[in-house]
Amino acid sequence: MNTTQSAQTSIERIRIGIVSVSDRASSGVYVDQGLPALQDWLSRALRNPIEFESRLIPDEQATISAALIDLVAAGCALVLTTGGTGPAKRDVTPEATLAVAHKEMPGFGEQMRQISLKFVPTAILSRQVAVIRDQTLIINLPGQPKSIRETLEGLRDAEGRSLVPGIFAAVPYCIDLIGGPYMYTDASVCDAFRPKAAQRPALAD
Repeated sequence: MNTTQSAQTSIERIRIGIVSVSDRASSGVYVDQGLPALQDWLSRALRNPIEFESRLIPDEQATISAALIDLVAAGCALVLTTGGTGPAKRDVTPEATLAVAHKEMPGFGEQMRQISLKFVPTAILSRQVAVIRDQTLIINLPGQPKSIRETLEGLRDAEGRSLVPGIFAAVPYCIDLIGGPYMYTDASVCDAFRPKAAQRPALAD
C-alpha cells in the first residue's frame, strides 16, 4: 500500500463528550444509567478508537452550558447529552444547549421525535435540540437507555432491515462537514450515510 492509500484508510482517534443531566443521579439518589448507555452504544457503533469525556451534572442551566463549553474546548468532535429535555420546570438542557450554539441543526430533534412517536404519543413533549459550536456537534438525547439506543440506531424489522433511520446515520458526515475526524461505523449497528465523493475506502474486517 502506498503512502496516499495508507493516509486515506488511517483511523483517527475520536474524543467524545457524554453528559448525563439529572438532579437525583448527580446527588447519588440513584445510579446513573445514561452515561453507561451512551458509552456502550458508541463503543459498538464506532470502529475508531474513542476517548470519552464524561460528566454527570444536575439540572442547572448554567452548569450544563459550562460543561458543554468545556467539552468543546477539550477537543470533543461530538457531545451527546441525555436527560432534561421534557417540559418540566427543571428540564433546561435544550435552553442550556441553545445558549452555547453557533448554529442550530433542527433535523436531529425532528427525527428523534418521529422515532419516539412510533412508541408513545407523548414524544411530542420532548424538546431535544442539536447545535454546532465551533467544530463540535452537540446533540440532546432522551433520558432512558432504550430510547437512547432507538433514536441513535433507528428501528429495524425482524429481519434486521431498517424501517426508520436513526439520527447517528447522519452524524459522521455532519462532523466531516464541520472539519472533524472521519468516523467509521459498524454497519451492523449503524450504517453511516455519506455521498460517494465523501467516502473513504472501507476498513478491513
